[in-house]
Amino acid sequence: MDTSLEHLWGLVLAGGDGTRLQSLTRLLTGQPIPKQYCRILGDRSLLEATLDRLAPLVSPERTLAIVNRAHLELARPQLAGLPARNVLVQPANRDTGPGILVSLLELRRRDPEATVAMFPSDHDIRDERAFRRYVAEMAAVIGRHPGRVALLGARPDHVDTGYGYIAPGARLAGASGAVFGVRAFHEKPDPGTAAGIIRRGGLWNSFVMVGRVARLIDLLGAVVPADVARFAGVPATAEALAPAYESLAAWNFSRDFLQRIPEHLLVTRGDHLGWSDWGTPEAIERTFEALGLRPPWRGSESATA
Repeated sequence: MDTSLEHLWGLVLAGGDGTRLQSLTRLLTGQPIPKQYCRILGDRSLLEATLDRLAPLVSPERTLAIVNRAHLELARPQLAGLPARNVLVQPANRDTGPGILVSLLELRRRDPEATVAMFPSDHDIRDERAFRRYVAEMAAVIGRHPGRVALLGARPDHVDTGYGYIAPGARLAGASGAVFGVRAFHEKPDPGTAAGIIRRGGLWNSFVMVGRVARLIDLLGAVVPADVARFAGVPATAEALAPAYESLAAWNFSRDFLQRIPEHLLVTRGDHLGWSDWGTPEAIERTFEALGLRPPWRGSESATA
């Protein structure tokens, strides 16, 4: 076995509410469910496709998923392949930061030497084999550079202000692939700024990350120390987390954490992945059109978010 994968865990992020696509998911399912639980293309939901994509890389026993209590009825059947204790439940959605933090603290309790690969549950990826290869390469890089956090960057093919952008720095010496330092991280810039970043070789942030759990918690402790202290020792269950969540302010992992620590980041350039976050109906339609398929909602009432 590749030694860089010996302590690798997977963390599937399934706590989003999917508000931007509620009108579309209502058309497809009859109710405004979060898109990760929706079967939009084929017979698998985005969450089920994410789990299948990871299975050759990380076993179910080493895969955790973080969900919201309000979505458990939808989530549990789709997460039935994971051990029950690996389904972490937060009381409510407080943006991406708190859910990731409580998951990392739970991972540290289970394996203090863990390296974690984090995966959004609501993205579409066309080349899954290449995707797994990139993630394995990122884990190998972190094995050699345990103080860094590796991001997977996708090559932009248009200006999109809904994405985070990574400005690569110098190429990492000795890396086998296209791995770079990070000069800057820009979360959802305006169109002019985004176009300039793309011209200078910038990448979209896919929000796929690999890092040592202990290092991530150390960095979070420097950026959001009050929340790290708030959740230390609290199990990742809705009941245990509820008191801490009552007065918890929402914060975004990209804007409020990654954007503040560029000197600790690395980015692997992922070419030809066919990646999309499917954050808007237009993004989903681009995928259908690339596949030569007609979106199932075309011709029905408006699916704008």
